[in-house]
Amino acid sequence: MTAPRLPFIFMLAGLLGLAGCSTHQPVSLYQLDSGSPAQPAQTAGMAVLLGPVIVADYLQRETLLQRQNDGSLQGSTDGRWAGSLSSDINQLMLRQVAGQLDSQRVVLAPAPAGFTPDVQVLLTITRLDSGASQPAILDAQWRLIDRRGQVRDNRIVHLQEQHTGTTASQVQAQGVLLQHLAQQLSVALKPLANQPPIAAEAPRKQAPAQAKPVAPEKPKMPMATPIRTDMEVFRF
Repeated sequence: MTAPRLPFIFMLAGLLGLAGCSTHQPVSLYQLDSGSPAQPAQTAGMAVLLGPVIVADYLQRETLLQRQNDGSLQGSTDGRWAGSLSSDINQLMLRQVAGQLDSQRVVLAPAPAGFTPDVQVLLTITRLDSGASQPAILDAQWRLIDRRGQVRDNRIVHLQEQHTGTTASQVQAQGVLLQHLAQQLSVALKPLANQPPIAAEAPRKQAPAQAKPVAPEKPKMPMATPIRTDMEVFRF
Protein backbone atom coordinates (compact mmCIF):
# COMPACT_ATOMS: atom_id res chain seq x y z
CA MET A 1 0.00 0.00 0.00
CA THR A 2 2.86 2.36 0.81
CA ALA A 3 5.08 1.56 -2.18
CA PRO A 4 3.05 3.45 -4.80
CA ARG A 5 3.12 6.55 -2.66
CA LEU A 6 6.93 6.82 -2.48
CA PRO A 7 7.43 8.61 -5.84
CA PHE A 8 4.82 11.17 -4.89
CA ILE A 9 6.54 11.80 -1.54
CA PHE A 10 9.94 12.22 -3.21
CA MET A 11 8.42 14.59 -5.78
CA LEU A 12 6.81 16.68 -3.05
CA ALA A 13 10.06 16.83 -1.10
CA GLY A 14 11.90 17.96 -4.22
CA LEU A 15 9.40 20.73 -4.90
CA LEU A 16 9.63 21.94 -1.31
CA GLY A 17 13.40 21.93 -1.56
CA LEU A 18 13.33 24.03 -4.74
CA ALA A 19 10.88 26.43 -3.15
CA GLY A 20 13.15 26.76 -0.15
CA CYS A 21 16.15 27.51 -2.37
CA SER A 22 14.27 30.16 -4.30
CA THR A 23 12.93 31.74 -1.13
CA HIS A 24 16.29 31.97 0.63
CA GLN A 25 18.37 32.91 -2.40
CA PRO A 26 21.01 35.35 -1.14
CA VAL A 27 20.80 38.92 -2.38
CA SER A 28 24.01 40.88 -2.98
CA LEU A 29 24.50 44.18 -1.14
CA TYR A 30 26.23 47.08 -2.85
CA GLN A 31 27.91 50.36 -1.93
CA LEU A 32 29.11 53.16 -4.16
CA ASP A 33 32.76 53.10 -5.10
CA SER A 34 34.46 56.22 -3.73
CA GLY A 35 37.65 55.54 -5.69
CA SER A 36 41.01 56.37 -4.12
CA PRO A 37 40.81 60.02 -3.07
CA ALA A 38 43.98 61.65 -1.81
CA GLN A 39 44.23 62.15 1.92
CA PRO A 40 44.10 65.93 2.57
CA ALA A 41 47.08 67.26 4.49
CA GLN A 42 46.29 70.95 5.03
CA THR A 43 44.55 71.67 8.30
CA ALA A 44 44.15 75.35 7.39
CA GLY A 45 42.95 74.84 3.83
CA MET A 46 39.80 76.10 2.18
CA ALA A 47 36.71 75.93 4.40
CA VAL A 48 33.80 74.35 2.51
CA LEU A 49 30.33 73.54 3.80
CA LEU A 50 29.04 70.70 1.62
CA GLY A 51 25.28 70.61 1.66
CA PRO A 52 22.50 70.31 2.09
CA VAL A 53 22.77 67.54 -0.51
CA ILE A 54 19.30 66.79 -1.85
CA VAL A 55 18.78 63.38 -3.49
CA ALA A 56 15.74 62.65 -5.67
CA ASP A 57 12.83 60.99 -3.87
CA TYR A 58 12.86 57.89 -6.08
CA LEU A 59 16.38 57.08 -4.82
CA GLN A 60 15.35 57.17 -1.16
CA ARG A 61 15.05 53.38 -0.82
CA GLU A 62 17.16 50.28 -0.32
CA THR A 63 16.05 48.76 -3.62
CA LEU A 64 18.58 49.03 -6.41
CA LEU A 65 16.56 50.30 -9.37
CA GLN A 66 17.07 49.20 -12.95
CA ARG A 67 16.28 51.50 -15.88
CA GLN A 68 14.37 49.69 -18.64
CA ASN A 69 14.49 50.33 -22.37
CA ASP A 70 11.14 52.12 -22.24
CA GLY A 71 12.42 54.47 -19.53
CA SER A 72 10.59 52.78 -16.64
CA LEU A 73 12.28 51.67 -13.44
CA GLN A 74 12.11 48.22 -11.84
CA GLY A 75 13.61 46.97 -8.61
CA SER A 76 16.58 44.65 -8.97
CA THR A 77 15.96 41.02 -7.99
CA ASP A 78 19.58 40.18 -7.24
CA GLY A 79 20.89 43.21 -5.39
CA ARG A 80 20.09 46.15 -3.14
CA TRP A 81 21.92 48.98 -1.44
CA ALA A 82 23.79 48.16 1.75
CA GLY A 83 22.32 51.04 3.74
CA SER A 84 21.35 54.58 2.83
CA LEU A 85 22.22 55.68 -0.69
CA SER A 86 22.02 59.33 0.38
CA SER A 87 24.58 58.73 3.11
CA ASP A 88 26.89 56.98 0.64
CA ILE A 89 26.63 59.93 -1.77
CA ASN A 90 27.43 62.42 1.02
CA GLN A 91 30.49 60.53 2.19
CA LEU A 92 31.79 59.96 -1.35
CA MET A 93 31.46 63.65 -2.23
CA LEU A 94 33.06 64.70 1.07
CA ARG A 95 36.13 62.52 0.63
CA GLN A 96 36.55 63.39 -3.03
CA VAL A 97 36.20 67.17 -2.59
CA ALA A 98 38.47 67.23 0.47
CA GLY A 99 41.12 65.27 -1.45
CA GLN A 100 40.84 67.47 -4.55
CA LEU A 101 41.16 70.67 -2.49
CA ASP A 102 43.76 69.17 -0.13
CA SER A 103 41.82 70.57 2.82
CA GLN A 104 40.75 69.06 6.11
CA ARG A 105 38.17 71.86 6.44
CA VAL A 106 35.48 70.30 4.26
CA VAL A 107 32.42 69.38 6.33
CA LEU A 108 28.90 68.18 5.69
CA ALA A 109 25.89 70.32 6.53
CA PRO A 110 24.72 71.28 9.05
CA ALA A 111 27.84 73.23 9.95
CA PRO A 112 29.37 72.52 13.36
CA ALA A 113 29.42 75.28 15.94
CA GLY A 114 32.07 77.90 15.25
CA PHE A 115 32.66 76.82 11.64
CA THR A 116 32.67 79.72 9.17
CA PRO A 117 32.86 78.45 5.58
CA ASP A 118 34.51 80.28 2.73
CA VAL A 119 31.97 78.65 0.39
CA GLN A 120 28.76 76.68 0.83
CA VAL A 121 27.80 74.10 -1.80
CA LEU A 122 24.10 73.51 -2.40
CA LEU A 123 23.92 70.25 -4.35
CA THR A 124 20.85 68.55 -5.85
CA ILE A 125 20.99 65.12 -7.51
CA THR A 126 17.90 64.55 -9.64
CA ARG A 127 18.96 61.30 -11.31
CA LEU A 128 21.38 58.47 -10.61
CA ASP A 129 20.50 55.12 -12.16
CA SER A 130 21.34 52.57 -14.85
CA GLY A 131 20.08 49.33 -16.39
CA ALA A 132 21.38 46.11 -17.86
CA SER A 133 21.25 47.70 -21.32
CA GLN A 134 21.15 51.35 -20.22
CA PRO A 135 24.23 53.45 -19.33
CA ALA A 136 24.68 54.92 -15.89
CA ILE A 137 23.41 58.52 -15.90
CA LEU A 138 23.85 61.29 -13.34
CA ASP A 139 21.94 64.58 -13.45
CA ALA A 140 22.83 67.18 -10.83
CA GLN A 141 22.93 70.90 -10.12
CA TRP A 142 25.08 72.91 -7.76
CA ARG A 143 25.15 76.48 -6.46
CA LEU A 144 28.17 78.02 -4.75
CA ILE A 145 27.49 80.64 -2.07
CA ASP A 146 30.44 82.77 -0.93
CA ARG A 147 31.02 84.16 2.55
CA ARG A 148 29.00 87.27 1.71
CA GLY A 149 25.98 85.17 0.78
CA GLN A 150 26.31 85.85 -2.95
CA VAL A 151 25.85 83.12 -5.60
CA ARG A 152 29.23 82.76 -7.32
CA ASP A 153 28.45 79.79 -9.56
CA ASN A 154 25.36 77.90 -10.70
CA ARG A 155 25.76 74.86 -12.91
CA ILE A 156 23.63 72.00 -14.28
CA VAL A 157 25.60 68.80 -14.92
CA HIS A 158 24.76 65.73 -17.03
CA LEU A 159 27.20 62.80 -16.93
CA GLN A 160 27.08 59.34 -18.49
CA GLU A 161 29.16 56.19 -18.02
CA GLN A 162 29.09 52.84 -19.83
CA HIS A 163 29.28 49.44 -18.10
CA THR A 164 29.23 45.72 -18.93
CA GLY A 165 25.63 45.12 -17.88
CA THR A 166 26.10 43.29 -14.59
CA THR A 167 24.71 44.79 -11.40
CA ALA A 168 28.20 45.14 -9.94
CA SER A 169 29.46 47.02 -13.02
CA GLN A 170 26.43 49.32 -12.88
CA VAL A 171 27.11 50.26 -9.27
CA GLN A 172 30.76 50.85 -10.10
CA ALA A 173 29.77 53.11 -13.02
CA GLN A 174 27.47 55.14 -10.77
CA GLY A 175 30.33 55.63 -8.32
CA VAL A 176 32.60 56.80 -11.14
CA LEU A 177 29.98 59.37 -12.16
CA LEU A 178 29.93 60.83 -8.65
CA GLN A 179 33.72 60.97 -8.66
CA HIS A 180 33.61 62.97 -11.91
CA LEU A 181 31.01 65.27 -10.36
CA ALA A 182 33.28 65.88 -7.36
CA GLN A 183 36.21 66.68 -9.66
CA GLN A 184 34.22 69.26 -11.61
CA LEU A 185 32.88 70.75 -8.40
CA SER A 186 36.38 71.07 -6.97
CA VAL A 187 37.57 72.91 -10.08
CA ALA A 188 34.74 75.42 -9.60
CA LEU A 189 35.58 75.81 -5.90
CA LYS A 190 39.31 76.49 -6.16
CA PRO A 191 39.07 80.08 -7.50
CA LEU A 192 36.98 81.00 -4.45
CA ALA A 193 39.75 80.06 -2.04
CA ASN A 194 41.37 83.52 -2.29
CA GLN A 195 38.40 85.69 -1.48
CA PRO A 196 39.31 89.05 0.03
CA PRO A 197 38.36 89.37 3.69
CA ILE A 198 35.11 91.03 4.48
CA ALA A 199 35.97 94.65 5.22
CA ALA A 200 34.76 96.06 8.49
CA GLU A 201 31.81 98.32 8.17
CA ALA A 202 32.87 101.90 7.65
CA PRO A 203 32.17 104.03 10.70
CA ARG A 204 29.09 106.07 10.31
CA LYS A 205 29.77 109.68 9.49
CA GLN A 206 28.79 111.99 12.27
CA ALA A 207 26.26 114.60 11.38
CA PRO A 208 27.94 117.97 11.03
CA ALA A 209 27.57 120.02 14.15
CA GLN A 210 25.02 122.73 13.78
CA ALA A 211 26.52 126.16 13.82
CA LYS A 212 25.58 128.09 16.88
CA PRO A 213 23.37 131.03 16.03
CA VAL A 214 25.34 134.23 16.07
CA ALA A 215 23.77 136.86 18.24
CA PRO A 216 23.16 140.09 16.33
CA GLU A 217 25.60 142.73 17.21
CA LYS A 218 24.24 145.51 19.33
CA PRO A 219 24.26 148.91 17.58
CA LYS A 220 27.19 150.89 18.62
CA MET A 221 26.57 154.24 20.18
CA PRO A 222 28.16 156.99 18.17
CA MET A 223 31.08 158.61 19.80
CA ALA A 224 30.57 162.16 20.95
CA THR A 225 32.33 164.65 18.74
CA PRO A 226 33.14 167.95 20.29
CA ILE A 227 32.22 171.07 18.34
CA ARG A 228 34.29 174.12 18.90
CA THR A 229 32.09 177.11 19.52
CA ASP A 230 31.88 179.79 22.09
CA MET A 231 30.31 177.18 24.27
CA GLU A 232 31.45 173.63 24.40
CA VAL A 233 28.51 171.59 23.07
CA PHE A 234 28.42 167.94 22.42
CA ARG A 235 26.46 166.61 19.46
CA PHE A 236 25.17 163.18 19.30
